[in-house]
Amino acid sequence: MYNKFYIFFIVIILVSCSQIQKENKVAFNAIQTTNLVDLVNPLMGTDSDFSLSNGNTYPAIATPWAMNFWTPQTAKMGDGWAYKYDDKTIRGIKQTHQPSPWINDYAAFSLMAITGKLKYKEEERASYFSHKAETVKPNHYKVYLADYDVTAEVSPTERAAHFKFTFPEADSSYIMLDAFYKGSMVKILPKERKIIGYCRNNSGGVPDNFYNYFVAEFDKDFEVNHTWKDDWVLMENSTDSEGKHVGAIIGFKTKKGEEVHVKVASSFISHEQAALNLKREIGNDSFENTKEKARTAWEKELGRIKIEDDNIDNIRTFYSCLYRVLLFPRKFYEYDLDNNIVHYSPYNGKVLPGYMFTDNGFWDTFRAVFPFFNLMYPELNSNIMEGLANTYKESGWLPEWASPGHRDCMVGSNSATIIADAFLKGNMKEKDVDVLFEAVLKNATVNEGRPVNSVGRAGVDYYNKLGYVPYNVGINENAARTLEYAFADFTIAEMAEKMGKETVANKYYNQSNNYKNLFDNSTNLMRGKNEDGTFQTPFNPLKWGDAFTEGNSLHYTWSVFHDIQGLISLMGGKENFEAKLDEVFTMPPDFDASYYGFTIHEIREMQIANMGNYAHGNQPIQHMIYLYNYANAPYKAQEKVRDVLTKLYSATPDGYCGDEDNGQTSAWYVFSSLGFYPVTPGVNEYVIGSPLFKKATLKLENGNEFEISASNNSKENVYIESMLLNGANWNHNYLNFKDIQNGGKIEFDMNPTPNKKRGINNDDVPYSYSNKSN
Repeated sequence: MYNKFYIFFIVIILVSCSQIQKENKVAFNAIQTTNLVDLVNPLMGTDSDFSLSNGNTYPAIATPWAMNFWTPQTAKMGDGWAYKYDDKTIRGIKQTHQPSPWINDYAAFSLMAITGKLKYKEEERASYFSHKAETVKPNHYKVYLADYDVTAEVSPTERAAHFKFTFPEADSSYIMLDAFYKGSMVKILPKERKIIGYCRNNSGGVPDNFYNYFVAEFDKDFEVNHTWKDDWVLMENSTDSEGKHVGAIIGFKTKKGEEVHVKVASSFISHEQAALNLKREIGNDSFENTKEKARTAWEKELGRIKIEDDNIDNIRTFYSCLYRVLLFPRKFYEYDLDNNIVHYSPYNGKVLPGYMFTDNGFWDTFRAVFPFFNLMYPELNSNIMEGLANTYKESGWLPEWASPGHRDCMVGSNSATIIADAFLKGNMKEKDVDVLFEAVLKNATVNEGRPVNSVGRAGVDYYNKLGYVPYNVGINENAARTLEYAFADFTIAEMAEKMGKETVANKYYNQSNNYKNLFDNSTNLMRGKNEDGTFQTPFNPLKWGDAFTEGNSLHYTWSVFHDIQGLISLMGGKENFEAKLDEVFTMPPDFDASYYGFTIHEIREMQIANMGNYAHGNQPIQHMIYLYNYANAPYKAQEKVRDVLTKLYSATPDGYCGDEDNGQTSAWYVFSSLGFYPVTPGVNEYVIGSPLFKKATLKLENGNEFEISASNNSKENVYIESMLLNGANWNHNYLNFKDIQNGGKIEFDMNPTPNKKRGINNDDVPYSYSNKSN
């Protein structure tokens, strides 16, 4: 009797649990189709500082690729770490254009509300706040300013924003606009309930006539008008101020729960254009209208990829990463009175027709961000290519790190890869092809006149004469430059070949073999080489920097994106190659930081990840795991990809394992969680890893859908037993771009144990130039 009752009781529980799971799945599917924004955590990566990066992000309250972002400001004016998760006070909500704390901000100004005694200096006005009383979504930020009993909110458009301040009952309530340092102006127009002005703060990369013009419209009369001038000197009852650092203060009485709205827009062209931007993008809209329009904008883009799975944490991480991928590069263009696309040029200071984009470091984003755009956003990428053509016309050079104009940061000639990949995948307007091809050839041949050292190719004359940039001629990070130039040469050759320029193609195909000049067969590693052809001595493969960029020889040896088979041959075959890959993961996280004189944050992030010398927190090695697919060991790629996906990422303030960098570290997650990754931008293949979700559906711009199914996927089932592509067996370790664009379905059968016989035939190996040229 007891046993029968027990069995009956267990059956009831199991039926109930099954019903709950079905209800949860139904509920989640509803969330998937209507509330993807709520799955995004813009605080992911904000628990960072100079010494250790868990993302080095800030909460960007913005629409996708917007000209202006907004963010709460917890740090002092000019601090690249503008919002740190552990900070306790907020000084204002600022308009920001910052792509990275290392590059810092430009064209920033802020709004802040207070009550009681007037406090306007940034440290004095700061209010305590709590994450418990903070709402952070891409389309909406809300925070309770505890010192003033004020709730501050903002929702964005591309070039404007709508603020809502909810006040207590107070005889003295204020809203202040801080126009920031390095040159600013404010003018209060009480009869129009407006503040207009400009800010000029920047960290470089701007012409002499650089201004960010702003207009702020209020829905309440001003009873108090103050400004301040340089050195925080208050000018009571004044309506205008201009100097190095000025600001405006307006005040009034408020009732309990009274809402004061401020509609703000800016322009890099003029005050009139700022007013036009405001009228066009917000106009008479209510705060809720603006908030919902921003939500709709995000739902449209996030909804291009539909994830179905029972692990809500992984799904939150996916959409939080996807949000980051869709922020940069920034739209740096506006619509004039006749609705024509125009831009202020950060290169020559003129207002010109056409697209312009900025705030991007191609050293990071050529790897996965731009391949993602080519896959999912071909029209956007075509516009970005037009912007690059305009940059070349206006400055004479392609950008490598733009913010907003040329900045001297990082190495390489990676604009060539981005341009070639777009062209090869059909995402370039015909009018831009010849201009951009001329530009990449200039980068590869001309040293004179480069505006900053990161533009063009530092050491190009040495490279073109010797086949490498020498270690001992005063050009730092020379081996990294050589390897990246060689890959850029390959992509130039691919572009030239498609254009029918065979002589040019042959030249750059030959130069793409220059990576071999740095290979030291005594160590099976890449190594700096002197001008006389001897290798640098002494050589420590654990030494960061020096011949390499933010990494060591163990990281950069794999930077032969276009010819992994060639690298395998140099190492003496696939077994040696596989063993060298293994060594990076199995060795301790030892390092030599002597080049920098201290342990830089990238080193520390590698050290604490417990993955040996694998440094996923920085970009040079992020493709490395996928190289097992070239060496008859695809199961190791599957295992390690899944490790990184589940151990080094989460939708939390410490959710990255290093700098997020304009979407690149996020794009690695987005691609890898779908089951494949673009190891070689410029070719039409993606290398297979281990899909994270049971089902993902890509809604492509051409109207087709590509479905990725792994119905038996789980935490344990990380290995691919078999695959079907449109119902047919697929043993290859790669997918084709056209197969995805044509729509269809790939089905993974996952297993807890590796299938070591799958994907090991010669035709299963992804693209290598050596295989093409033989």
